[in-house]
Amino acid sequence: MHILETHLGWVNMTKPIFIKEKIKPFNKTIHVNGDKSLSIRWALLASQAKGKSRAYNTLRSLDVISTLNCLKKLGIKVVLKKNYCEIESSGLNSFKIKKNIILDAGNSGTLGRLIIGLLVHYNNKVKIIGDESLSKRDFSRVIIPLKKFGASFKYKDKFKLPVEVYGSKNLKPIKYFENKGSAQCKSSVMLAALNTKGETYIKAKKSRDHTEILFKYLKIPISVKKKKSFDEIKIKGGYQFKGFNYRIPSDISSSAFFIVLTLLAKQSKLTIKNVNINPSRIGIIIILKKMGAKISFQNKKIHNGEKVADIIIKSTKKIKPLKCPKNLNSQAIDEFLLIFLVAAKAEGISSFSDLSELNQKESPRLILGSKILNKMGIKTILTKSSIKIFGNPNIKVTNIIKIKDYLKDHRIFMMSMISALTIGGYWKLYDPDSIRTSFPSFLKLINKLRK
Repeated sequence: MHILETHLGWVNMTKPIFIKEKIKPFNKTIHVNGDKSLSIRWALLASQAKGKSRAYNTLRSLDVISTLNCLKKLGIKVVLKKNYCEIESSGLNSFKIKKNIILDAGNSGTLGRLIIGLLVHYNNKVKIIGDESLSKRDFSRVIIPLKKFGASFKYKDKFKLPVEVYGSKNLKPIKYFENKGSAQCKSSVMLAALNTKGETYIKAKKSRDHTEILFKYLKIPISVKKKKSFDEIKIKGGYQFKGFNYRIPSDISSSAFFIVLTLLAKQSKLTIKNVNINPSRIGIIIILKKMGAKISFQNKKIHNGEKVADIIIKSTKKIKPLKCPKNLNSQAIDEFLLIFLVAAKAEGISSFSDLSELNQKESPRLILGSKILNKMGIKTILTKSSIKIFGNPNIKVTNIIKIKDYLKDHRIFMMSMISALTIGGYWKLYDPDSIRTSFPSFLKLINKLRK
């Protein structure tokens, strides 16, 4: 049992779930859980703020709990209440590194990669471990730039967890070119720069910009020049910011499951309240609209630098195929499984390219996404970085579909659930516990719409 897990009242869900019928028409309003990316980033930055910081609507998922547990191990005071999370710190470089300390990032690539950026300022060894899925993922993309600051690393398997971090008190600012479009890699370097005297320069391929917005919100010295394909970021390190309060909006990646559920269901309408619609995260909305989806925003506002709105979705009778523009990939990287599902119902062939990054997630999502569509009777053509989907608006599933052995990837499970409820057939879905990673209330909300 994790240190903080006892406060959450989770039920252990180990038995598979059976889905035997499509969802019936609905007209509902829901709230989804707080944004995972922002919850983790808030916690890590709060650990460097001087004084108390408090966040409301913090996501209560395993990835966030892993973050809080790691901070507690590093000597940061963490209090988790019913309505908020509070973190108290003495400021920059305030971690207390005990001998032979081991930090467990669980399933969280965001945590695993970002926290290393904060650890490179400490001479003492810190060992980072993760679960089976995270231990298969590539950490070279953060290790290589962090070495340039002056840190060193040890690992048995090439650039994979477990990794030992050996920091230095004498780090120097760097120039870094991030060409993968990975917000995690960019953010890790930004967090290292936070505590490094001098100016760090980052040229980064377009990706979500939550860390930049938080830096600006906290008045950390940062300049961002947005270019067509890249952003130029400059950070002056050593600025001590104070504790801060923050309200985390609902997660667009979690909302996406219910957007697609409504889109593919019959005669349905859904309102999702107070969702983060950061422009770097709404690729799925743009893509689905190109495919004919009826989606709109209401009650738009700016909160703590982030754009927030209610999302209104209506069922769509006719879905158009799409040759997806590659420039939208980074804005929808966590939602492509759902986009593939929509393409399976389109009248024609859809194609998606330059998506090798999908196989660097909790599971090889490009490969597994294709396999799930094949199980449904949808033809696909798959390469290492692309997929062609031969849509069939009249698809009917007559065989039993088992979704099993997918490294307990939460998004695979939830995409399969949405498939079962909209395509029909008899589905047997294993490892429902995986939703605790990012969206613990997912099944509760599904049941609300099924009533």
